[in-house]
Amino acid sequence: MSLFQNAESRTRIALWLMWVTPALWSVNYIVARSAPGVIEPHMLALGRWALAGVILAFIARSELWRERRSTWQDAGRYLVLGALGMLICGAWVYQGAKTTSAINIALIYAASPVLIALGAVLWLGERFSWRQGLGVVVALAGVFHVVVKGQWLSLGQVQWVAGDGWIVLAMTAWAGFALLQKKWGTPLGSTARLAAICMGGVIVLLPFSVWEYLQPDRPAWTLQATVLVVAAGLLPGIGAYWAYGFSQKVLGASRVAASMYLGPLYGGLAAWLVLGEAMGWHHVMGAALILPGIYMASRR
Repeated sequence: MSLFQNAESRTRIALWLMWVTPALWSVNYIVARSAPGVIEPHMLALGRWALAGVILAFIARSELWRERRSTWQDAGRYLVLGALGMLICGAWVYQGAKTTSAINIALIYAASPVLIALGAVLWLGERFSWRQGLGVVVALAGVFHVVVKGQWLSLGQVQWVAGDGWIVLAMTAWAGFALLQKKWGTPLGSTARLAAICMGGVIVLLPFSVWEYLQPDRPAWTLQATVLVVAAGLLPGIGAYWAYGFSQKVLGASRVAASMYLGPLYGGLAAWLVLGEAMGWHHVMGAALILPGIYMASRR
């Protein structure tokens, strides 16, 4: 526990988690692409966050009980955060994955740091040094290099599908989720706060999940559906969200947002290894820009 109480250690851990968190999130891209025909989007999101919420609430049970009055007073905030982080950034990602690729999901999500950094400066009053700004520009150039497959003259010929639209909405919601967590202070620690957000997410997801369950053409529940729920709940659920919330609390919204640029690299690698999606030299060149950009954007 002393490791997390020491300011220098917390900063070191938060910087390390910036590189790990996108890897945990890349598991969700694999889950999303594996889910169609196995489990419906809202049911998958509900199972994921119900599992994560139960585990987190058990771990933080003493703190949640101690802060039960303040948590109840902030119930509306947790419902909003649950809608943004669990409904839109959860079920809508799974909906979009029906028609778009895992690497596209990672690429679109990589644009969220621009919105977060802009919001952090304009809305939260965070400072953003010229070095961090340069890092964002360099990393964003790497993202675009991957998007256009190294062919910068083909920007106007990029083809989008319905799934990409769902992911764009989810990416925008993620920016709001990250900024509101920083804007809305709480006496809860990272674990207890995420447990409370999970509760809000489950409440918001429940009516949509019931509607999906009542549809006559829904897939029957299988072992594969259970595996997807457990994988999504533990790795991109508890692991990624807790790590992101902890890092943001220590480093600030704009610095941690830069870690999202690693999404195309980790997501592309996972899509190539697990799903067999194509990965080319443009990803390598993009990495040569994204990685140094992450480093600069995370430094003061």
